[in-house]
Amino acid sequence: MGEAVSGDERRLTGAALPPPDIVAPEGGRAVRLAIGLGFRKAATAGILADLVVEARARLPAGLAGAPAVLATIAEKDRPALRDAAAALGLPVLVLPKSALAGTEDRITVASTAARACLGIPSVAEASALAAAGPGARLVVARIASGTATCAIACLEEP
Repeated sequence: MGEAVSGDERRLTGAALPPPDIVAPEGGRAVRLAIGLGFRKAATAGILADLVVEARARLPAGLAGAPAVLATIAEKDRPALRDAAAALGLPVLVLPKSALAGTEDRITVASTAARACLGIPSVAEASALAAAGPGARLVVARIASGTATCAIACLEEP
């Protein structure tokens, strides 16, 4: 679990999170985008990729082209996630469940399944918020397919 992953992928096992890539969109503010994913074992790479495309289509115009990172918790680090990330050309950020602490007050759609299985209110929204950084806000609230959920968080910096 603590091994390093090469390329654009990063595996995190501790609480200290490096910032995702930062870009300067129109308006001169730096923005961090994190796309959180939660999914069942039955979810395929195609389902995950399609859900990410749908979520990105809902982004405000000024954020639509911003680079992003896919984020989820270690319990969801499966081949379907890696395959979807490769198909989308996005890096993956795998978070320890403890990194999601402190996001509860910003969750907009709680999941009874996530709470029952993992003890957290939302995998997608919490992963997006945690990966984007302290003070991040949801710009696309949780959307769902039959086997997966997706949300996008953003952190703007002066």
